Amino acid sequence: MSKQLVVLDTSTGACCEPLAEAALDAGQAETLAPMFKALGDPIRLRLLSMITSAQGGEACVCDLTPQFDVSGPTISHHLRVLREAGLIEGDRRGTWVWYRPMPAAMQALAAVLAVPAAAGT
Repeated sequence: MSKQLVVLDTSTGACCEPLAEAALDAGQAETLAPMFKALGDPIRLRLLSMITSAQGGEACVCDLTPQFDVSGPTISHHLRVLREAGLIEGDRRGTWVWYRPMPAAMQALAAVLAVPAAAGT
């Protein structure tokens, strides 16, 4: 059984104000922490980058796996972590799984990290 983190409801705007403007409350931190934790691994960060930048907005695991010097099961583990953190979703097409980023999660992470431009720069 797959666990799926509920991604933030962005229909009312950004989930959180940027850290430079306001501190996160406990609920916001609980929601965002698994996403940041998932990105704390270099392989997962690269996988998310490759999926996000893939032509057509999605990437096949068959194209991702050869880019790393680790086994297929290890790549599957990292993709599962990203999926459970709510950063990607995937669907099986025949033998392969195709992954795409979750825009709401990416926007939530970007919003909380936004830093206003310094005056005069």
